Amino acid sequence: MIHVTDRIAIDEREIEESFVRASGPGGQNVNKVSSAVRLRFDVRASPSLPPDVKARLERLVALVREAAIPPVPRRETRVPNAERRRRREHKRRRGLVKKLRGGLGDEA
Repeated sequence: MIHVTDRIAIDEREIEESFVRASGPGGQNVNKVSSAVRLRFDVRASPSLPPDVKARLERLVALVREAAIPPVPRRETRVPNAERRRRREHKRRRGLVKKLRGGLGDEA
């Protein structure tokens, strides 16, 4: 038994494991050794999971479906001239404040 929480434990016989070749870098053994493990677990048929947990896992499918829809591309817009003027004015004022913080000049 795999104890997940106090009230949930999954029987190992419900989990099917198979060894496959791992993707990605791995040197000379990458094409010879099946070192990655693929686990399969049938949520719907599992007697170990309470119905509320199964329902939340089914919600995962809906989230993945929603994420599969590509976002609407953003349309480029121009920055208004008034906004540019405000930004430049803010930069100018900020620069003056910093300039006033300067030292007393040459003390050499």
